[in-house]
Amino acid sequence: MNIGILYSRIRKDEKLLLGELRDRDHTVEKIDVRKHQFGLEGTTATIDELDLVVDRCLSTSRSLYATRFFDHYGVAVINSPETADICADKAKNSLALDAAGVPTPETTVAFTTDTAMDAIEEFGYPCVLKPVVGSWGRLMAKIDSESAAEAILEHKKVLGHYEHKVFYIQEFVEKPGRDIRVLAADGEPIAAMTRTSEHWLTNAAKGGDTEAFELDETALELVETASDAVGGGLLGVDLMEVGGEESGEYTVHEINHNVEFKALNGCVETDVPAAVVDWLESKATESAEEVTTA
Repeated sequence: MNIGILYSRIRKDEKLLLGELRDRDHTVEKIDVRKHQFGLEGTTATIDELDLVVDRCLSTSRSLYATRFFDHYGVAVINSPETADICADKAKNSLALDAAGVPTPETTVAFTTDTAMDAIEEFGYPCVLKPVVGSWGRLMAKIDSESAAEAILEHKKVLGHYEHKVFYIQEFVEKPGRDIRVLAADGEPIAAMTRTSEHWLTNAAKGGDTEAFELDETALELVETASDAVGGGLLGVDLMEVGGEESGEYTVHEINHNVEFKALNGCVETDVPAAVVDWLESKATESAEEVTTA
């Protein structure tokens, strides 16, 4: 198998993936998107023999554009640019989940500080204000009072970038000090973990403690439906338990298209990189069969 890895920085996640691919004697073409050009007729990167390209770009903008170009060149891409486009934008994420009937936090989008303030008042305190694009819990705010809301909205107003003029406001979901990250391949879970913290943000990137988690039937069904809602692929599906750990009720608050798995690999018995490569091999075979049939 000839695999292209799109990247802008090699993190531990990419090292785990590269190690597994090379252990299986797959040919790997590392494509640093910062060093190449992408034209309508082709790219300076070597792509002629690639069976599959895996997007591991750290930058969202590079990810979205690079995958579009590779798809244009007729190279199979994981994840597809359509999936990446939905998952990279929290508003599109929420719309896709709601359209598929997946329980997701109540959400309002506003475009001015006045209408955003009205929405915050309607939610009541606390509520949550998030950037529409971003990861690792950055620039997310739990708003506990009117004065805090006014200050944060004013701060976003002067930041300049147009995305900060899109005010994405959600209800604050009472969760049992943790959320659940599921790594899934086309809706089939590879492994899952809880991320626990005394802080309201429980991301592993924010220092949350991780522990393996066994999904029940309700969670399994939600993961599959949520994955289908955004077009499938290798995804990180994030759930919160509504009503406590034993309630068996969940809300899906986000799906990540360029999912990290080093923390997950460190707390579960599953060999996560091996499972990911198993799936990539199956996708490469599917892609080859489609080319042959065509």
